[in-house]
Amino acid sequence: MKRDARVAVIGLEEPWFDDLLRSMTGDVTRGRARKGSDLLFVRVGHRDDLDRATALQRHLVPNGAIWVIRPKGSPDIRETDVIDAGKRAGLVDNKIASFSETLSAMRLVIPLARR
Repeated sequence: MKRDARVAVIGLEEPWFDDLLRSMTGDVTRGRARKGSDLLFVRVGHRDDLDRATALQRHLVPNGAIWVIRPKGSPDIRETDVIDAGKRAGLVDNKIASFSETLSAMRLVIPLARR
């Protein structure tokens, strides 16, 4: 993450993560996305939430990313569900990471051809 990155955190209540973000950038918004965001971290709990999460791409800068945070091992929302939602929105997945012991993260970005 760049030092001056504009970040939004939506639906994610992890105090340790807030502390980490604030140590890296002073531009963090909670609860809503802002136009010109470099990174959006969005927690989802069900497949129904995915289309709303991917619609947030309108707030991203062209080379920004949406990190979709979901419960690990949940039958309500699988990795393939996130990938499929990204494809429906015209996004591509390019990274998967463990967010915490109970949460997984997948990064969705705007394809190079659309930037």
